[in-house]
Amino acid sequence: MSNLALHQVTKQFGSVKILHGIDLDVRDGEFVVFVGPSGCGKSTLLRIIAGLEASSSGEIRLDDRLVNDVSAADRGLAMVFQSYALYPHMTVKQNLAFGLENSRMAKAEIEARVMEAARMLLIEPLLNRKPGQLSGGQRQRVAIGRAIVRRPGIFLLDEPLSNLDAELRVVMRAELAALHKRLDATMIYVTHDQTEAMTLADRIVVLRDGRVEQVGTPLELYNKPANRFVAGFIGSPRMNFIDAQVSQSGLDVGGRSHALPSIELALGTPVTVGVRPHELDITDVEDGTLALEITLVEQLGAETVLHGKTHLGGMFTLTAPGQGRFAVGDRIGVALPSQVHLFDAQGQAVASH
Repeated sequence: MSNLALHQVTKQFGSVKILHGIDLDVRDGEFVVFVGPSGCGKSTLLRIIAGLEASSSGEIRLDDRLVNDVSAADRGLAMVFQSYALYPHMTVKQNLAFGLENSRMAKAEIEARVMEAARMLLIEPLLNRKPGQLSGGQRQRVAIGRAIVRRPGIFLLDEPLSNLDAELRVVMRAELAALHKRLDATMIYVTHDQTEAMTLADRIVVLRDGRVEQVGTPLELYNKPANRFVAGFIGSPRMNFIDAQVSQSGLDVGGRSHALPSIELALGTPVTVGVRPHELDITDVEDGTLALEITLVEQLGAETVLHGKTHLGGMFTLTAPGQGRFAVGDRIGVALPSQVHLFDAQGQAVASH
């Protein structure tokens, strides 16, 4: 196992800057997930850690050793790609052994490592098959096995489940989580899927436009987002936002008064109120509620997801338990909870006291 430290890492292609001064520490044995929208720089950052790309500036340290000029092969890391990258003409066993044979490891040690990985990943019956004879999930296990046999200091995984169907992704997520515990390994995982991030990570690194927006445990990011971007990105369905301003009685939300948490803001200060869909209560349209006209009803069985337009013109999403009898065009009242998230004009979270 290994730890990783990044200090002011940048990446630039010509005049285009992809990464802007990334600072990050990954602890020994930790499962860290890089998450963010497409084009935010998460895969580029992973490739820089792996040594497949050179940083433009900054320091990359593995176990306190500066590795900026160390080749990918000599960093002691293993990478699992989205495309599996298996050799189609080789059997599963040959694919697992290939990297070790190139390093001139003893045959007995190679055999022991390959069989250990095959047992761990439940692919022993597949050892004599070729990749073309495997399902997507089986190929992904082989790709992970090829990383395991190297016994790397850190596993790097670049969207390894994105080619799988939804049901298999759930299964593979559970297997990856179990594998991490079994190996007690350091893992860095890249995904655009915030559900994967929430379910797998010890800590999540949220990236946007080549910058770190927030680092924290899944529940820290969910309960205390540092800014509006993180609040809207983490959580499904996503957080609702509505403009308001500080008034004498608390918050003025579109002419409706709402109690204000204990914060220090001057009267008339514009703020954005954030509230998650499951925190909203459905009621009659009356003073103190938001009027919502339903535009879409999603019946999921255990809950109903409602999408609608408020009397202020903004879109809102809320969840109701069970199988409610709602229809497109219905008008309902929406009561805000006593505790809401507040963001200032720059989108930064406003701390309550």
